Order: sequence, then C-alpha cells, then structure tokens
Amino acid sequence: METLSSTKTQSWLFWFLRGALILGFLILVGRLLELTIIKGAYFRSLSEENRIRRIPISAPRGRILARAGEELVGNKEVKKRIIFNPESGYEKVDFKVGDPQDETITEWVRDYKLAESFAHVSGYLGQTSQEEVGTVDPLCPEKGPRKSGGWVGRTGLEAYYECRLSGVDGEELVEVDTTGKRVRTLGKKDPTSGQDITTSIDFSLQREAANALGNKKGAVVALSGTGEVLALHSYPSFDPNLFVTKGKEQEISALLKNPDEPFFDRAIGGLYHPGSVFKPFVAIAAVEEGRVDENFYYEDPGVITIGRFSYSNWYFNQYGGKEGKIGLVRAIARSTDTFFYKVGEMLGVDEIVKWAHRFGLDEATGLDLPGEVSGLVPSPEWKLRVKGERWFLGNTYHMAIGQGDIALTPIEVGRATLGVATGELCEPKIVGDTNCREIELGDKSVEMVKEGMQDACLSGGTGFTFFDFEPSVACKTGTAETSLEGQSHAWFSVFAPVDFPQISLTVLVEKGGEGSKVAGPIARRIFDFWFHGKIPQNDREK
Repeated sequence: METLSSTKTQSWLFWFLRGALILGFLILVGRLLELTIIKGAYFRSLSEENRIRRIPISAPRGRILARAGEELVGNKEVKKRIIFNPESGYEKVDFKVGDPQDETITEWVRDYKLAESFAHVSGYLGQTSQEEVGTVDPLCPEKGPRKSGGWVGRTGLEAYYECRLSGVDGEELVEVDTTGKRVRTLGKKDPTSGQDITTSIDFSLQREAANALGNKKGAVVALSGTGEVLALHSYPSFDPNLFVTKGKEQEISALLKNPDEPFFDRAIGGLYHPGSVFKPFVAIAAVEEGRVDENFYYEDPGVITIGRFSYSNWYFNQYGGKEGKIGLVRAIARSTDTFFYKVGEMLGVDEIVKWAHRFGLDEATGLDLPGEVSGLVPSPEWKLRVKGERWFLGNTYHMAIGQGDIALTPIEVGRATLGVATGELCEPKIVGDTNCREIELGDKSVEMVKEGMQDACLSGGTGFTFFDFEPSVACKTGTAETSLEGQSHAWFSVFAPVDFPQISLTVLVEKGGEGSKVAGPIARRIFDFWFHGKIPQNDREK
C-alpha cells in the first residue's frame, strides 16, 4: 500500500518530466522555425555559395586616342583558364593551347603604346585598395561598387576621365560538385566596355617632343592656335605598363624612391622662375598703360647701381658690352635687362601684377588633368604677409625680368605666350573643346611685342637656333637664375607662323643653363619635325 508521501513524490516527478518534455519540444520547434523560416534564406545562400562559383570578368576600359585616331592607350586581350578547387573556390591561370574552351574567359590588360613618352598625360592604373572595395564613385554611381581586384585610374587622363573610361564588369555563374569540380555553366553576363575618348594630342609630335627633350629634366608644352594640347611631356618619366604587369614590384619601388621624382609632372605642377620669357608681358603692360610707345628709347648703361646694389644686363656680364640707345622692339629681341628694369620702375609693381593676371599667370589654366598648380605672381601685400618684409625697388627690377619670387608653370607660360600670338586667353584642353576669351589688347602693343619676338629669332636676336627657319616665327629666350649658385633654368617660347599661329611651343630645361643654347635647339628640332617632317638620323634608325 502506497503511502501519502510516495504518492506526492510520483506526482511531482510526473509533472516535472512532462514539463521538461514539453519544453524540449518547444525548443526543438523554435530552432526548426529559426533554421527554416527566419534564417532559411541565409543558409540557402550558403548552400548555393558552396555549389555555385561567381567568376568576375573584367571589362575593357575605353581607349585613349590621338587626334587622328591612333591608339595612345588601348587594351591587350588575355585569355585565362578557370580552375576550381574546394579550398580557394577558383583561381585564374594562364591559358595554354589545348585547354578546354568552356573553362576559358577573356580579360583585358591596359597597353600604353608610348610608355614613358606619354605617361604624365595618360596616367596609370592601380588596383582597388581595401578602403575602396565596396565604395561607389559619386560621379558615376551607375557603375556600381568597386570590386576587389579591379582597376582604378590614379593619375592623368585615366583618373580625370575615370567614369568615361571604366566599364562594367561581367560575371559567369558556374555550378560545381562537392569536390569543387565544374558541373555546368548556369549563366554568363558579358562585360560592358568603357567609352573611348579622343584627345587633341598629335601622336607623332608627342613622341618627337619626348625624343627632343631626351634625358634632360624639364617639360615641353605644345598648343594649337585655339588652345588644344598637341603635345605635353615631362621628364623624368615612367612606364605605366609596369603597373599592370605582374612581377614588376622592384621596378615600381625603384621609381617611387627615385630622387628625380619621375611621377612629378613638371609641365603642370612645377613652379619655376620664368626669366626673360616673362618680358613680353611686361612689354605689353608698358604699352597698354601708356608708359612706352614706338618713340621711347633708353640708353643702356650696362648696369644700374642703386646704393650698394647693382642690376646689370646679361650682355654686359658676359661680354662687357652695352646696347646703346634702344627701343622696346630691340629690347625684346636682345632681351636687354636694363631696359626692362627701367620699364618696370616706370610701370610699378601693381601694374605688372595686374597684367600678369590678365594673362592668367597667377591661376591654374583649367587643363583637364589632375595635379595642376597655380603660378605665383608676388605683390607687396604678398611679401609682407608671407615674408614679413617690405617691397623695394629692387624687387620690382627682379620681377620685371622674371626673377625674384615670381614662379610659373610651363603650361601657364605656354598659354600666356599663345595669348600674345592670338590675343585670346584659352583654357587648354586635351579632350573636348577649348574655351577662349579676348584679352582686350591694343593693336600697337601686340604689333610691337610680336615684332620684337620675331626679331629675337632673326640675326642679331637671342634665338639663334631659328635664324634660318621658315615660316616666320616669333620667339623669346629665357635664362632664369635659381637659388643655387651657377645654375639656371633654360626657357624657350616660340609660335609660328607669326600672322596666323598654328602652334605655340614652350620648352623648359630645369637647371639646364642658357635658354638659347639649351632649350632653343630642342624647340628647333620639334619645329623642324612639325613644319618640315624632319627626323634626326639616329631616331630614324631606331
């Protein structure tokens, strides 16, 4: 006979076991609901990922074409074989003859035809960084998020026109079995190519400009009469093909460590004292402001002394000579420093600054390349603010001949020189139309300055490399002293034909010496090629 206590114990145990069973059942049902309904899609996707491989297919970027349609930057077709394995999912290996066609995809590698000769204009590609993966370019959100292993323009046209040049990658869906082997192709989305861009670059002139500058550190800027960029070169340079070729890490590292800074675009980012190539703008200012006319003459003393400071002419320094009685036209042709010291004094620094601004020498040109900087045209206010010093007459003297603190880029000098030639200030472009505006110059100032620049390239002028050149040219030499003793920047600016300019060229050789002796021959070689198709014998043999 059961006792009361044993009955109570059995009753408690029964209900405990029953409750535990119900609780366990509820937990099991809840877990089942979680796995099938709440997280069903998640686990289904994991299962699909184990069974399906997504193979991205890179899209070819748009080509960069020269003005006549030649390919400056294109794409090389590369075939890859896709090998599947359960560890890494898949890998791409080089295609070999005999490999199954259904395991092959076509990809594209960037091909820079002119390599170092066009590197600063073309720019180069870099693979998307960890920070860039998954981000969207706000300028072209329709291209979608950037993917790991993709390519992005880093400098030059590749970066500036990234949205136009970049395509939309494709994708292939492949089903694999439990061992990771291909079963079948489920679908394929072909990539969409990027858009081609046609530039104003003259293919042959670009190559010749690079050959003419050679291994001299500097820049060449060639503009058409309407401000289009015909050629733009900076040296030292680099080969953009290195960045899209495997196994070139050492070469790239050496370039990055090179003290000559081959990635630095001297044409648009380098600031240099312009020297005497600045004188034509001072001359125009003097005529426009009524300080000088065709009847104005100055007796060259060879050297001007103010207190304990002396300001001499190059002709006096090198040969002990004096120019005698000299007018504006002759002063430009002979690049007479003392004449421009006096003209600068008559004008005053504020007028020089005003006319430098009129020619856009204190602002970026608006060229469609990243990395352009603005020139520095100093003023008394600038000197007081930056250096904490007053402006003196000697500062005006130096500025009037393109020395002192004034610093300009080759592209700025090139655009301003074209402004003298055409009377218009253009926003130079490599892709698309240029935008030009009148500088509002009087006929007399342009006539006198052009005559002086034309005489500079005739017998008796400083541009001796062009004495026998046809058609007629207008030029200005420049030898700009640097802060380093005994070194100077060599400049040469020239345009032709004088009456209806077809091309304007500016050459800078950094710390190269005299403009007439160093930059002048480079300019002459480029003009010989442009107007007469001449190619040096050693280049023809290459």
